Amino acid sequence: MGLFEKFKQGLEKTHNKLVHEIKRIVTLSPKLTGDSLEELEAALLSADLGVGMTGQIVEAVKRAYETQGRDGLDVFAIARKEIEQTLSTNDAKLHPAAGGLTVVSLAGVNGSGKTTTAAKLAWLVQQQGQTALLAACDTFRAAAIEQLKLWGQRLQVPVISGAYGADAAAVAHDAVVAAQARGAHWLFIDTAGRLHIDEELMAELQELKQNLNPTEILFVADAMTGQAAEKSAEEFHKRLGITGLILTKMDGDARGGAALSSRNIT
Repeated sequence: MGLFEKFKQGLEKTHNKLVHEIKRIVTLSPKLTGDSLEELEAALLSADLGVGMTGQIVEAVKRAYETQGRDGLDVFAIARKEIEQTLSTNDAKLHPAAGGLTVVSLAGVNGSGKTTTAAKLAWLVQQQGQTALLAACDTFRAAAIEQLKLWGQRLQVPVISGAYGADAAAVAHDAVVAAQARGAHWLFIDTAGRLHIDEELMAELQELKQNLNPTEILFVADAMTGQAAEKSAEEFHKRLGITGLILTKMDGDARGGAALSSRNIT
């Protein structure tokens, strides 16, 4: 079975349940009432669409009902349009700096997959004929540096690191100097996972941003966190001004609401 077929199969149960609920709600009454809108809202939330996305869809349904009436109401088409508009983008590729080294910083909560994602991105640019370095700026998690070094060995990508407990900003600075000296095109910075309520660690990320001025700041979210990713994405965006989202562990999730929640809030 192909990867996308696995995604499709995983989403099928949630999709079928949502379709059944929406059909029941819209056929229950000839009019769209406050009660039916509340039921629609609950159905969308239970399908992991998130508070922001759900509110957006419900408002669009209300507008369509007011202008077209009950007969012209297609909730599925409205929901699809709102979701496509939220997820659409002109260019989802990494954006290189105008000249010289492009610095990409990865941020997110603990266990979201930043280290592996950094390695995947380094592999990606290598396949495009460009050179990359990895910076092991997670000096807190046990074996984080060794994990990144192992990926570096497998991919033949140099890894710049310090000791555990070292200042992450100092490691990042050394990595920039090394990348520039080697004429590398890309530097991917793996940072320590942190909760958005951890003031000290969030301040560390802000310091990294001020010192490095990265071209890209990517928020790495675990698909299995669903709507819980919304608040984290919002707070990281406020602090850092994230430029992109990467969703991990899609093969282990049946919903993927983190994609909609994170994108909608940022």
